[in-house]
Amino acid sequence: MKTRIIIISVILSIQISFLKAQKNILQSGPMLGYSEMKEVMIWVQTKKEANVRIQYYLKDNPSIKHWTNSINTNKNEAYTAHLIANEVEPGNTYNYELFINNKKVDFSYPTEFQTLQLWKWRTDPPEINFAAGSGTYINEEKYDRPGKGYGGNYKIFKSITEKKPDFMLWLGDNIYLREVDWNTKTGINHRYTHTRSTKEMQELLASIHNYAIWDDHDYGPNNSDKGFWNKNETLKAFERFWANPSYGVGDIKGAITFFNWGDCDFFMLDNRYYRDPNNLIKENKTILGKKQLQWLKDALVSSNANFKFVVMGGQILTTAGLFEVYSNYGFSKERAEIIEFIHNQEIRNVIFITGDRHHSEINVLDRAYKPLIYDITCSSLTSHAASKKDNEINPLRVKGSLINENNFTTFNIKGKEDARILTVTFYNKNGKKIFDYEIKYESKEDRINTKNIEPKSKNKKQN
Repeated sequence: MKTRIIIISVILSIQISFLKAQKNILQSGPMLGYSEMKEVMIWVQTKKEANVRIQYYLKDNPSIKHWTNSINTNKNEAYTAHLIANEVEPGNTYNYELFINNKKVDFSYPTEFQTLQLWKWRTDPPEINFAAGSGTYINEEKYDRPGKGYGGNYKIFKSITEKKPDFMLWLGDNIYLREVDWNTKTGINHRYTHTRSTKEMQELLASIHNYAIWDDHDYGPNNSDKGFWNKNETLKAFERFWANPSYGVGDIKGAITFFNWGDCDFFMLDNRYYRDPNNLIKENKTILGKKQLQWLKDALVSSNANFKFVVMGGQILTTAGLFEVYSNYGFSKERAEIIEFIHNQEIRNVIFITGDRHHSEINVLDRAYKPLIYDITCSSLTSHAASKKDNEINPLRVKGSLINENNFTTFNIKGKEDARILTVTFYNKNGKKIFDYEIKYESKEDRINTKNIEPKSKNKKQN
């Protein structure tokens, strides 16, 4: 009897050790990527060559199980894999399990994904909750500048997860390439891997769908533009480490994509690949490039979404003319062209979501009898927050909305189809509310002259 117990104990010990070994092979993830009605993408990275796949099943009916494709990770692709769950139905929640080398990996938190609802002509749009932020700097002392680390407050990722958003928008400066990184594939892959492996980030990645754009620190050196020689390699890395619906639209190359969630369309723009140099003396300078700009115009006009979110790295509305905003470095004509197009075409409920600035704020462009245009800046998550910008003259800023600390933003949209209300809320690193603001859906019948907009906020902190 004693011998039998010893044998069983040895077998169990071997099995537990083997399961731990599979988890030790996992580098980062799993991460939920895009969600559609009939397909969801899940990303994962291992530490060495391994076979990975996902088993998934309806949360309320676990008896029928499905598998994604199976991928053998390899060094050339930084041991990353994009796994597709394509046996799903709209409007459901699925549990999923990661298998490495045919052994399940256990996690201390739930692993679930959702599919988009089929609601049109059936019900009012579903309630939507999403989060956004830019500026994720994860310290690595041997490659960072001397002195105090530029990053910190990594617990902010846990605070985002606790708000239970449907998805997260990563607004650029998601990795902060260093001098040792941006000239080689090895360095670029290292920076992505180092950042993506942050332990405080793992539950967020595994339980919330993720969409991303990039800005200069994902693309190359600080303030880099279309002249950066290695931009094709950083674009490949962006594709390798994110799980967007696409990487480019039509024949337009770049970190560009589009997705829909409920009654909202999201136009994800690339403000680097086609950008003229800041110091270039030239008429009609461009940030987006002619093709991407035309695609944005066409897509906005064609959109039937109640809210149209244009997502891009740098601010568009502010007239402060400081740093890399649209009103600086000779790009003001393209800024004006975009604004005039929205106004002349009477495209309502256009909301820009931007990052880059190391502070958060809300800007509103209110011209008489023209559709309101909003620019909601969400920055920064963990990179150093900017000092107070009381001397930055910005007449479009909503009173009380300037935030100079690590923060993130949530967007909640609810209500009947013709009376949707968007509530924008900024939180600090601990998940405590700093400021909120309400935007009502604007129909063609609504009067477009709404001066002196006041924020709905319990904390009317002054600029």
